[in-house]
Amino acid sequence: MNCQNIFQRYELKYLLNPHQKSAVLSAMKQFMTEDAWPDSTVCSLYFDTPDFLLIRRSLEKPVYKEKLRLRSYGPARPDSTVFLELKKKYKSVVYKRRISMSLSLAEGCLCLGRPFPDSSQIIRETDYFRNFYENLAPSVFLSCRRKSFAGIHEPDLRITFDENILWRREQLSLCSPVYGSPILPAGAALMEIKTVAAMPLWLTETLSEYSIFRTSFSKYGKAWEAILQEQLCSKGGLRHVS
Repeated sequence: MNCQNIFQRYELKYLLNPHQKSAVLSAMKQFMTEDAWPDSTVCSLYFDTPDFLLIRRSLEKPVYKEKLRLRSYGPARPDSTVFLELKKKYKSVVYKRRISMSLSLAEGCLCLGRPFPDSSQIIRETDYFRNFYENLAPSVFLSCRRKSFAGIHEPDLRITFDENILWRREQLSLCSPVYGSPILPAGAALMEIKTVAAMPLWLTETLSEYSIFRTSFSKYGKAWEAILQEQLCSKGGLRHVS
């Protein structure tokens, strides 16, 4: 295992129509550049309890919330490098712990209960998390097409655009193909502004000019809402979700 990262920043989300996206991209040209991985397919496997405790609590908008996921960029193989991410949010500030490892190691530890081979701070926090929330297992597979940009003069500023956001509950493995049910309407994009400080003036002016307003948006939360709707429409309703 290697590539350990800890992030502490604000992550602000906005839903854009094609006209708004085009306007933001135009305004960005002299201030932002494509980052090292400008165009990627992001695949995320979210872990939760059998009764979806983590996402249910998250959608109640508590002061503190947390989630655990595995992430790859495109479909993975057992020997591919993936990223274990423990993400926490407290009073609007996001704290993310991220460590890379092979998919086979990650699945063995998270899905089969095997011990991790080291005891770094991130691994200790992950072990505490999975001991605290009993019976964690893969719950939802989410994917999207992402375009990523970084500030030219403000390296801590990142802007991403996610489109074709898909979710599913079958084939819960990062080795599986990318497919699922869409979350966003056709043509819409989810923009995330990630910064450790205040937004630059050019960006706030662009958001104001094109009536782009911050929204509360969780991809996993939207998938959970769709799961609830499916259960309401199925025979027996929500009997197995407390």
